[in-house]
Amino acid sequence: MKLSEIKTYLEQLETIEFKLPNGSLVPRHFHVTEVGKISKTFIDCGGTLRQESVINFQLWEANDYDHRLHPEKLLNIINLSEDKLGLKDVEIEVEYQSETIGKYNLGYSEGSFLLLSKQTNCLAKDNCGIPLEKQKLKLSEIQSQTANCCSPESGCC
Repeated sequence: MKLSEIKTYLEQLETIEFKLPNGSLVPRHFHVTEVGKISKTFIDCGGTLRQESVINFQLWEANDYDHRLHPEKLLNIINLSEDKLGLKDVEIEVEYQSETIGKYNLGYSEGSFLLLSKQTNCLAKDNCGIPLEKQKLKLSEIQSQTANCCSPESGCC
């Protein structure tokens, strides 16, 4: 989800709810402790120089159980961050504490923001010999291919 999208959703909501990949909710007394801009410059395993930029939201919960972050307050934080940090309309990444700091993509469905699992990936599969897609073979095809090969009894050699 991009920054412009979350702003549109927040303008329509009365409450904010974040749902974890397992379906449980981030406790309603969460705080957004950071809105930031993260830029990453790196070289992938194929030797290509790459740049990546995301907007980072950090969710945190404390023992102030009466705390509720309202949509208009988060919109104000985002607007201030856009002004002070020069944020562009790029993807949002969310950090949330579980066993360790988890990083999630952000989605939206039926009034809830969804924390979507992120996965690592090779960005240079064509350069490091990883097949783009695993070949699917049927055992019957392998057997028929073998039958079409020369065998010692076939006299072809």
